[in-house]
Amino acid sequence: MSAALKLARPEDLDRLMGLVAAFHAESGIEQDPDQRRNALAPLLEGIPHGCVYLIGPGRAPLGYIVLTFGWSIEFGGMDGFVDEIYIRPAVRGRGIATEVLLALPKALAGAGLTALHLEVDRAKVATQNLYARTGFKPRERYMLMSKPL
Repeated sequence: MSAALKLARPEDLDRLMGLVAAFHAESGIEQDPDQRRNALAPLLEGIPHGCVYLIGPGRAPLGYIVLTFGWSIEFGGMDGFVDEIYIRPAVRGRGIATEVLLALPKALAGAGLTALHLEVDRAKVATQNLYARTGFKPRERYMLMSKPL
């Protein structure tokens, strides 16, 4: 099974909406469809703050990954954050997420990114193990804190 990546475009919005809704339902994220659409559309239209890749065949994607971009003094330049990654339950366990998380950072480094970050539920040990296998390491001195505005 190939984890080929396709940069999502505006014409992919409806396809992506179903995948994101499934991820949000599975993760307990409450967001109405209009909020979801308004958050995704700028990323598909080329806003410089992030992008979305469809994973697998474009007409029937196996999942998606959303990246957002920032700037880090500590890491010496532009960094990225994996905002969401989702693989359809029926195809999990086949190495698709591993393939994406190994290949994508190499491509991003070639484009000038200096670091890639993500967050993971402290209770999801299998997911933590996946991320560790692909080179992500916990930063023991730090924890992610958020303030909705």
